[in-house]
Amino acid sequence: MMTPTQTILAVLAVSSLLLGWAWLDARDDAATARAELVSMQQQRDGAHHAAKACSDATEGLGRLAAQRAVDAASARAAAAEQAAALNARADYTLASAPAAPGDACASLQALGSDWLKGRARP
Repeated sequence: MMTPTQTILAVLAVSSLLLGWAWLDARDDAATARAELVSMQQQRDGAHHAAKACSDATEGLGRLAAQRAVDAASARAAAAEQAAALNARADYTLASAPAAPGDACASLQALGSDWLKGRARP
């Protein structure tokens, strides 16, 4: 049988072992948590850089679209002028009476002659 001193020493030894085991487990958990934190921070930084690159590219596309709109404005104005002239010519052609009623060929020849005279002007 164990003496009270031996019992106390045995209890202290067992509690020291249990306390040491708990401390080692807590240390391992803390090390794992630190590693996971570093990994999460790296993922966050990677996502931040990707979002910044996407945002910068979107802003670049916006600037390019604005520049193209400015560049296209003059082309649209020129096309509108040309369309207005063509529309006026079409309105004149549709509103004019045939030069030779009943003879579509002669009427078209007269219309073509008038058009050529209009193009020959200086």
